[in-house]
Amino acid sequence: MLVLSRKPGEKLILGTSIVITVIEVQGENVKLGIEAPKEIPIYRLELLEAIKQANIEAAAQPTIDFKALTERLKKDKNL
Repeated sequence: MLVLSRKPGEKLILGTSIVITVIEVQGENVKLGIEAPKEIPIYRLELLEAIKQANIEAAAQPTIDFKALTERLKKDKNL
């Protein structure tokens, strides 16, 4: 991991098309501005991890046997 010190208004360039600007520093909070081409997705890591966890939990849910459910509904309808 590369660790850099930057002051507000200073910039970093990633590759040739991504510019990160330090907008503001307040205590432990840093506000960054990111300029990148639209085809490059930018995500907050904690959101990606939350989505990944939600997908894992959803995949662990039992599957529905739609054929059996349909048959059950047909039988119940005839009662």
